[in-house]
Amino acid sequence: MFLQLSCSKLPPYRLTLAFLFSMDQKTPFLRTLPRQWRPIVAYVTPLIVWGLILSLIYLLRSFFLLIFLTFVFSYIQARSVDRLKPWIAYRPVRVLVVALLLICIMTATGIFFVPKVKQQTELFASQFTSYLNRVDQELYQLEQRYPLLGDILPEIQNQGLGNEQSLPPKKRIKYSPSASLLQQFLGLGEAATGVQNINQALDTFGNIGARIASVTSAFLLSLLFSFLIVLDLSNLAASVRSLRATKLRFIYESVAGNLREFSQVLGKALEAQLIIAFINAILTAVGISVLGLGQHLAFLTVIVFFCSFFPVIGVFISSFPICLVALQASGLQTMFLAILLITVIHLIEGYILNPRVYGSYMRINSVIILIILTVAGKLFGFWGLILGVPVCTYIFGYAIRYKEEQPIKQQEPTALMREE
Repeated sequence: MFLQLSCSKLPPYRLTLAFLFSMDQKTPFLRTLPRQWRPIVAYVTPLIVWGLILSLIYLLRSFFLLIFLTFVFSYIQARSVDRLKPWIAYRPVRVLVVALLLICIMTATGIFFVPKVKQQTELFASQFTSYLNRVDQELYQLEQRYPLLGDILPEIQNQGLGNEQSLPPKKRIKYSPSASLLQQFLGLGEAATGVQNINQALDTFGNIGARIASVTSAFLLSLLFSFLIVLDLSNLAASVRSLRATKLRFIYESVAGNLREFSQVLGKALEAQLIIAFINAILTAVGISVLGLGQHLAFLTVIVFFCSFFPVIGVFISSFPICLVALQASGLQTMFLAILLITVIHLIEGYILNPRVYGSYMRINSVIILIILTVAGKLFGFWGLILGVPVCTYIFGYAIRYKEEQPIKQQEPTALMREE
């Protein structure tokens, strides 16, 4: 059969599919192979299947936000439905109650909270140059008191705001030492290119309202899809298991168990991080109100909430706008109090929330997390920052490990290695 397939005039991709379909247990293909080739075929087949699946994901990359949100909402609703079982016996009613509750929460957030976030975000973007000017003033004063600072940060001596005050705000950034330090820290390139990238980022940041509107359809569709998935979950699971009785059996046996484990790892990680993000946002909102920065409450709280999904690095990202607003509003003393607030919240997260919410699950050294985020962010951008840690946790904690209940010497052969 292998020779027949090889000698055929089928295109390569159809030849590969024909080869894979021929490896079902009900065909005598494996028995025609020499015994030493059967383990090789057993290991090569999952690689080919995973290659096909990853290629399909790449082709559907423009729908990745919809797929990701559908998974998140489905996982949240399924877990909530299971938790309501002691109180509501009829499952469709539980699904309906959870869906209505989720819709009510999101509707209330969209009506009362999103407009404030949009307004305060656009205000922050429009005043960003004034925040940098205030930082520049503090840097100049510190450099006069401590000349050594000028040797450590030459940008303070090489750049200044003299006659450039008459320039437009976006061009004035070119002469700002704080903007120069920022573009070097973010790796935006040379001065001119860095200033251009900062201006482009500000334009994008200021139009966040349009960005929010552009993903509204993805949210609505993901809510609808997740509701239908959770409502008919048992039938969908039975349909997937029925692949065992088809010629797609090799796909099911190659990926079903891994996909189930990965979805559980990713779902638990996102659920735990969602709880931590809510607590971080509440604590930050209380602290910001105490510091007298209530006029920026919605914007800063949302920044903290979303940055909480980025382990370690999210603390530094969310601290930047908080420190800028505190410095502009009340000076250095309030900024230092804001840094103290962020430190306290981070200690609460690291030593109280993470052990209680995560337990021993997905606890990774901070240095390793930074390495994962750096590599994943460079390779896959935003999605690398979101999924990098859960994916690496699954690979090194589950995928490459042998099951404890099946020792290496006593493992049963896979379906492709068994003889009928």
